Parts: sequence; C-alpha cells; structure tokens
Amino acid sequence: MMNPKKERLGTQISISDQCQSQFLDDLKQESKASLYSNPTINIIGSPVTALPFDAQIKKILEWARSYESKVICVANVHMLMEAHWNSAFSSVLKSADIVTPDGMPLVWMMKLMGVREQNRVAGMEIFLALCQLAAEQNISIFFLGSETTILQKMRNKLECEFPSLEIADMVPLPFRPLTIAESDDIAQRIHQSKANLVLVSLGCPKQEYWMHNHKGKIQSVMIGLGGVFSVLAGVHKRAPLWIQNLGLEWLYRLVQEPRRLWKRYMSTIPPFIWLCGKQLLTSRYQSINMLKIVEKS
Repeated sequence: MMNPKKERLGTQISISDQCQSQFLDDLKQESKASLYSNPTINIIGSPVTALPFDAQIKKILEWARSYESKVICVANVHMLMEAHWNSAFSSVLKSADIVTPDGMPLVWMMKLMGVREQNRVAGMEIFLALCQLAAEQNISIFFLGSETTILQKMRNKLECEFPSLEIADMVPLPFRPLTIAESDDIAQRIHQSKANLVLVSLGCPKQEYWMHNHKGKIQSVMIGLGGVFSVLAGVHKRAPLWIQNLGLEWLYRLVQEPRRLWKRYMSTIPPFIWLCGKQLLTSRYQSINMLKIVEKS
C-alpha cells in the first residue's frame, strides 16, 4: 500500500508538471502570435500599438510595398472614448492592424503602464514621413476625402515639397453617407490606380468605419488621418511644438474651432482622465495582490 504522503507528493508533482507544460504551451502560442501581430497596450479597453514612431512607419511601408490590405487608426482621446461608449466602434479598433498613439495623453498613459520609451505617432508626422519615404521608394499614394479646394492646395504643396511623389489620385467626398454604388466606385478607382497607400480624411469615426468595411476589398494600406489634410492645405494652423509637448494641442484647436469642438472636448477629456486613473489604480491593486499571493506561496 502506497504511503499517503508519497501519494500526495506524487499528485503535487503531477499537477506541477501539468501547469509547467501548460505554461510552456501558452508561451509558445504567445510567441507565435507575436510574430504576426504588433505589441499593444490596453488603454480604457482599446489596444494601442506599443512601438516607436520609426518602427510603425517601417511596418506600414512594408505592407504597402506588398499591397496588403491593412487598416491603421490614428488614435486620440476622442477616438478611445468613442470606442468606450460604442461596442461596434470598439470592435473596429480591436480589428485594426495598427492603432497609433496620436495624442500626448495616450503616450503618457503608455509610459505610466510601463512602455517607457514610447513616443508620439501623430497624424501629421505620419503623413509627412510617408510622403517623403514613398517618394524615395516609388510608393504611390491615393488621397481620399475632404473638399476639392483643400485637395488642390494639398497637391500644390506636395508637388513643391515632394516633387517625385507619385500621387495616384485625389478624390473628395461628400459629408453625407456614401451610397453603396458610390463606395464601390471609389474602391474600384483605388484598385485601378494601383495605389500602395490610401490616406483617408473623413473624420472620426466615419473614416475608421469606412476603412474597416473595405478591408480585404482594397489591396492597399488605409490610414485615417482626420484633419491633417486641412492643416497641410493651410486652412487650419497646427499648434507650436511646445504646446504639443505639453499635451495642449486640443486647446489650440478649440480656440480655432470653438463651436465645433467645445462639446466634444468637454464630453471626452474629463471621463478619459477618470477612466485612466481608475485603470491605473486597478492595475496597481492587482499587482499588489499578485505579489502577496506569490509571497504566501
């Protein structure tokens, strides 16, 4: 008859071996998944890509050269709050291939959560970097959205600053929702242009929904850039660098467009701060509890 102590010991060893085996299997799966996906940090329920600016631009250009159908969301406080309130839009962000930290509050949050070297991956810098590198690497860009006058001003500026840039086409869009026929026609124009990159300016969340709905249908990397087109065209001014670094670019924009933006900012910034604080406190509490469990064991 087996000694009860030895039997318990054997059971413990067996369970320990099973746990170790399961841990190794999970680790292999995570390692395998990391080969195909980018590292992310969860900020109030949405994944934000935890890669420096240069690495994200490099990844975008790799996909563009291969004509891969990808969706890039350029996230700020407004976008993450839209995702927090709307489950359908949350699914859009979670299915995106890259979600860049456009706003400084997102960068600060990522640093607080351990991504110490994270820098800002903002829409304007993405736009300028892609135009410069696309011109050098023979990558063509399709500009979609905004108004005809803004697109023409953009074209003039781009031809001056990036003379070798291949502009596949520039297509304005109405403010109303597109019909199915119109949307299909645009997708066909992009396909015929053989553009590697599609820069979309429809505003959040319209542009994110549009890109999400066309993933797999358009063999190009689609990037939602919101108000970048109007800034580049000179219709709106961008905040000085020192204001950007202080995270006050929203205030600079509010002064320029108070009627359009005041309600958005007042309804998104305070709850974002509250949710981030709550997330940080919860994360800290869980870490302390986990430490206690480890110490007891």
